[in-house]
Amino acid sequence: MKRKILAITLVLAIVLVLLAGCGGNANDKKVVIGATPVPHVEILEFIVDKMAEEGFELEIKTFTDYVQPNLATDTGELDANFFQHVPYMNNFNAEYDTDLVSVFPVHFEPFGLYGARVGSLDELPDGAIIAVPNDVTNGARALNLLEEAGLIKMTPGVGLMATKLDILDNPKNLDIREIEAAQIPLILPDVDMATMNGNYALQAGLHIRDAVFAEYVGGFGAETFANPIVVKAGNENDPGILALIRVLNTAGLRDFINDKYDGAVVPVF
Repeated sequence: MKRKILAITLVLAIVLVLLAGCGGNANDKKVVIGATPVPHVEILEFIVDKMAEEGFELEIKTFTDYVQPNLATDTGELDANFFQHVPYMNNFNAEYDTDLVSVFPVHFEPFGLYGARVGSLDELPDGAIIAVPNDVTNGARALNLLEEAGLIKMTPGVGLMATKLDILDNPKNLDIREIEAAQIPLILPDVDMATMNGNYALQAGLHIRDAVFAEYVGGFGAETFANPIVVKAGNENDPGILALIRVLNTAGLRDFINDKYDGAVVPVF
């Protein structure tokens, strides 16, 4: 009798293990990705049905900052994220000791200089207030944009390491103020001009054609600041991530981006 009970117990244990295994496989068929609202969440929403055809549920979590989605990806709370460019990711890895990698570049958002109180570069008064992002890479990108616009001169070759200390010439005595990137659209009425990431400009109801000056497609900005899908190192070949790349890398998504954003978001695949 004891042997019979032991055998039944063993069978039940095996069944429970198999059921748990099946539950784990079901969970593996979900890809959880974090993204900022515009355009990233909108792009991901377009491919939800395509992911289902690949056999994966795509769960999209919306973030409004640039820090939490990276931390959540590194800890495994998210399988991937989609909101940043590679220079920002590299700087984040160095600052937060994370291990994030780019797996597929999706689009480029031209960085623009927008004016609320001033409508053109020629109208900028002496001492005008210019808002720029306060994070390292986007701050450097903004300063390079101001130099391209002819407003300042920077230390030659400083590139993505540029800071306000690298400004060699500021003929209009511009008051360059470093503001958290997500807050810049909110303070736009309070400054003469502001440099903005494309996603935040779109959220503020601005289009790249509204910019008084902007990066151009095919230039340094497009090559350097494409927004990729980002995962924790070691997860690049996970089936769900490979499926995500397949459904992103299609003419259908390329047409969707071009039609919806009309140059404010430019596909790079």
